[in-house]
Amino acid sequence: MANGKSSDLRTKFLDVYAQLKSELLQDSAFDFTEDSRQWIDRMLDYNVPGGKLNRGLSVIDSYKFLKQGKELSEDEVFLACVLGWGIEWLQAYFLVLDDIMDNSPTRRGQPCWYRVPKVGLIATNDGIILRNHIPRMLKKHFREKPYYVELVDLFNEVEFQTASGQMLDLITTHEGEKDLSKYTLPVYRRIVQYKTAYYSFYLPVACALLMSGENLDDFVDVKNILIEMGTYFQVQDDYLDCYGNPEVIGKIGTDIEDFKCSWLVVQALERADENQKKLLSENYGKVDPAHVAKVKALYKDLDLQSVFEEYERKSHEELISSIEAQPKKSVQELLKSFLGKIYKRQK
Repeated sequence: MANGKSSDLRTKFLDVYAQLKSELLQDSAFDFTEDSRQWIDRMLDYNVPGGKLNRGLSVIDSYKFLKQGKELSEDEVFLACVLGWGIEWLQAYFLVLDDIMDNSPTRRGQPCWYRVPKVGLIATNDGIILRNHIPRMLKKHFREKPYYVELVDLFNEVEFQTASGQMLDLITTHEGEKDLSKYTLPVYRRIVQYKTAYYSFYLPVACALLMSGENLDDFVDVKNILIEMGTYFQVQDDYLDCYGNPEVIGKIGTDIEDFKCSWLVVQALERADENQKKLLSENYGKVDPAHVAKVKALYKDLDLQSVFEEYERKSHEELISSIEAQPKKSVQELLKSFLGKIYKRQK
């Protein structure tokens, strides 16, 4: 039964995408030519709806929890879907530009948008357009709402946090010489918090809170819990990049080759003796499989799998106790459902 429900919701969500796309292609602020309308149509279909849609769907899930099981009106579902798509548009904007910065070949199993013939660096402008679609959608559907200003402010603030996190990541990881000494836990946590946790975990819930008529200033604790959850999620991602089954996660991990500031390398550096550190700096960030194998062997010697399992157990315990300290039952249930979806995940 639950499955039927979630696939109905997904179908409904995708219907709203089609409506938003058609509104954007008719936007009266720009006089579209046939070519430009086709370009945007194709660009949106290529970049926006292709992912798992977790962030967008979680706006609707969160709103349902906050309404404590009351049947949602058509209009409420529609508005929650619009905000969900706002987050998916934000994600698409970041990914289109990130892929250019990282010189990535593929995304979601197909060539990155900038690698598509005839697109190339036009993709940078497409990223800007994706970013600019968000306020168009918010204005069209929310400008009469009492929380409109807060909503626009929320999207702007989270975008600023994410772009700043990306900057931290770029200047830590890509500054010419490969220097592992920069990779410490505080540096790692800060990158993850800003680059991923705000837009992936806090933003969907904050959208639902605003729709429910709440003041975000009253939910600073909830924000902190969601940021912690986002950090835990990224640590899992880093772990799965090395230890996950590629057939299950759908991609082959390359964090070691890419010299990523990954949780695993940070943990390895904390535990390594001088020789092991030397081995790491000689082999980390090299594409050759022999080098990668040496790094993985070192991870095994340092028993990072156990370190991760212990981290997972402890994080889960701490998250549960901070969630249970929340005064509102509906908020507790919402946070527990988020945590339940990611705890011990395999992909």
